[in-house]
Amino acid sequence: MSTAPLLEVEDLEVHFPIRGGLLSRPRGHVRAVDGVSFTIARGETFGLVGESGCGKTTAGLAILRMIQPTRGAVRFEGRALAGLAPPALREVRRDMQIVFQDPYSAINPRMQVGESIGEPLLVHGIAKGDVLERRVRALLDLVGMPASAAARYPHQFSGGQRQRLVIARALALRPKLIVCDEPVSALDASVQSQILNLLGELQRTFGVAYLFISHDLSVVRHISDRVGVMYLGRLVEVAPTDALFAAPQHPYTLALMSAIPLPDPQQQRARHRIVLEGELPSPAAPPAGCRFHTRCPYVFERCPAEQPLLKSVGARHLVACHLRETGMP
Repeated sequence: MSTAPLLEVEDLEVHFPIRGGLLSRPRGHVRAVDGVSFTIARGETFGLVGESGCGKTTAGLAILRMIQPTRGAVRFEGRALAGLAPPALREVRRDMQIVFQDPYSAINPRMQVGESIGEPLLVHGIAKGDVLERRVRALLDLVGMPASAAARYPHQFSGGQRQRLVIARALALRPKLIVCDEPVSALDASVQSQILNLLGELQRTFGVAYLFISHDLSVVRHISDRVGVMYLGRLVEVAPTDALFAAPQHPYTLALMSAIPLPDPQQQRARHRIVLEGELPSPAAPPAGCRFHTRCPYVFERCPAEQPLLKSVGARHLVACHLRETGMP
């Protein structure tokens, strides 16, 4: 079996022009994603976490070419996706699917559920007629839904049921990678655990890899093999999940960890809470040097002057922080 990564993302950038004036000329750019690199192995779950506006969803959409990257490389099974003609891109997309955040808007309300789930199979010429109906019933069974759901409409289901249907549609083509964009954030806590367990079962059954995008570190911890922490368009820390939660190295990661609620009230009261001061800077005018320095409690003179690079601090553990280079705690 090949040990090469399933997905390779190298220096990915997505900049959106800011236009103004009578001629709507560009006056600047929003640097939504600004030099992100990571890999995902076959069957692995890579969690991408950060505050709202950090660029994690934009990165996921750019990887799938749902939006056009400004620069950088995305390779799937060693094949560069940049510049692929529509027929070639359509072929690759059989192996790359997405589960959106909002299950209420992810399915066409005018189509029966069976039609929505079976549409990818029809579009790619894989199945039709009785074969298509059997495939749809099998997909519904995989996600814990009855076969009778195929004849119903999306509004007749709860949020958790709709997300199961969205997952069934994503699985229709037996993809090798699924981008999960905040797939449980719109659901109740009890339903969240059900969907996360379902994703885990499907991964064990089919060996599918996930890019799991979330702002909730506790959710990411439950499902991910490795985690990348994003801040203002850049990765600041990448590590195996256990290593990240046992010994976070970046001050921003430490702050995120300290905000995770603990079930024990005594532990919650005893824990040191790191409260970040100031507002998240605009991605249209990111700070010079380390982008986190305007809110970092450990900032020193090097931080606003020089941009830190991701460097190894342990086995597969990377961090972009000048503080770690100095040996300071």
